[in-house]
Amino acid sequence: MEIVVARSIEAFGRDEWNRLFGDELEDWSYYRAVENAGLPGFAWTYFGVREDGRLCAAVPAFVVDYRLDTTVTSVLRRVTDAITRIFPRLLQVRLLSLGSPVAEICHLGFEPGLDASAQQRLLDAILDSVEAHAKQQGIGMLAAKDTAAAQDALWAGAARAHRLRRQPGLPTAVLDVRFANLDEYLRTLSAGTRKDMRRKLKAGTALRVEWRRNVDDILVDIMRLYHETHANAELDFEELTPAYFSGVLRELGDRGACVAYWRDQHLIAFNLVLHDGKRLIDKFLGMDYAVARDYNLYFVTWMENVRYCIEHGLVTYQSGQGLHREKRRLGSRLRANWLWYRHRNRLLDPIFAAFERLARLDRHDPELAALLSQDPPT
Repeated sequence: MEIVVARSIEAFGRDEWNRLFGDELEDWSYYRAVENAGLPGFAWTYFGVREDGRLCAAVPAFVVDYRLDTTVTSVLRRVTDAITRIFPRLLQVRLLSLGSPVAEICHLGFEPGLDASAQQRLLDAILDSVEAHAKQQGIGMLAAKDTAAAQDALWAGAARAHRLRRQPGLPTAVLDVRFANLDEYLRTLSAGTRKDMRRKLKAGTALRVEWRRNVDDILVDIMRLYHETHANAELDFEELTPAYFSGVLRELGDRGACVAYWRDQHLIAFNLVLHDGKRLIDKFLGMDYAVARDYNLYFVTWMENVRYCIEHGLVTYQSGQGLHREKRRLGSRLRANWLWYRHRNRLLDPIFAAFERLARLDRHDPELAALLSQDPPT
């Protein structure tokens, strides 16, 4: 067994990496675009396992200075903001996390056909390597961000050996598209929601919608809208760059698109999406908040994506994380994601665990708590 720790995804062949992940849209090309995007504050690492020279397991990772109150909101966030103004480093720790700040899930891939015991052995080897790498680099906290519920048993097995705890991440919203047209989709919603959507969509008829594979000529406007939306986000982790948007579209080719929404000659919203023959993934939405309510931009972009799925025979619309109550109202189901973590210092780890219980996303969200309670205990 050979453990590979690399600073670039180009240490792995495109085909050998993609072979571990089936038909994943966020594939080798997507990660290369992310790597080259220059996201401030992030360093990239990739862990792989080779046996007899053949790549049989792999996972991307990142290193960042992490604020422990990242998921805290409302009154408690104001308290922690006040603390960090006085003690800037008190709630910050160097973090090595498996996964990606700009991926839908933690992409932990295995050679097709491996049974559960073989996958467990390979994950244990990766986590041993993560621990050694963190020790060498002086990194305090270890994590795996947004692990999928489908791999929960695998992570629970690894948690026992590697002292990992888990807390909830934001769930992923998925709409199963089984409609012949938009009217049929609307009929699946409640009467109140259907009436509300029809009213909201009237204003959007004044907009021009354009699906693009290149945004070089409007990149300045895209970044203006992105920064406005980023500033209004309740939870934020990463900050995207112009190179992210142009790079994703360049690397993914016809599997990526930017949907531009125009009022006359003014770009007032954009939506970066990934798509293939089966699904559409909504990655990032930016909008002009001065007119967002006038044109109900969120709902207009939602219906445009549903329309695209219907027209092109895509059966899944994955609208990502955040706004999960609104997305359920619009017919989506939610898939749980989890964060596994621990501090490497055995004395500090219980203290961090006590603080992080205050920051749980489900602490003041009954709907999220109900979703997570459906998962089997670990």
